[in-house]
Amino acid sequence: MGKLTVLALRAVMVALHAGSVCAQAVMGAMLTGAMKETFLADRRTPVLVIAVLGVVTVQVVLVCVWRLVTMVQRGTVFSHAAFRHVHLVIGAFVAAALLVFALGVVLASGEVVSPGVVALLGGVCLAIFGVALIVLVLRMLLAQAVARDVEASQLGAELAEVI
Repeated sequence: MGKLTVLALRAVMVALHAGSVCAQAVMGAMLTGAMKETFLADRRTPVLVIAVLGVVTVQVVLVCVWRLVTMVQRGTVFSHAAFRHVHLVIGAFVAAALLVFALGVVLASGEVVSPGVVALLGGVCLAIFGVALIVLVLRMLLAQAVARDVEASQLGAELAEVI
């Protein structure tokens, strides 16, 4: 991974993390009472809690990707330590999908939003869950790479003994 690529990726992740912290601050202010006159006034608390938790899932993914990029730079990504970060990413995506589903349930009760919005949230939920499945497949590829790396190390050790 090139230095420019890593620098660009980290700059994007820092900007996203800073934006997510600002979004959480704004949502916290809205939760304390600034959202009384909107059409979601009676569902303010669950919607904002879901939104704040959704931002937390984004932050978890950003931190885990940062650590995985660091492991790539150090050449240690093909180790069992990388699985912890990948598992957290998968869990964060599954949690985000469940949060979007919960948001759809909260908004579907009553006539707050149109059914099309709820259906759109169902599609977003499915898409996020699909991303979690893609990361799971990539985790399986990482497992194969780690196994090959271990096997190559063992074969190298055996070859060194023979020589």
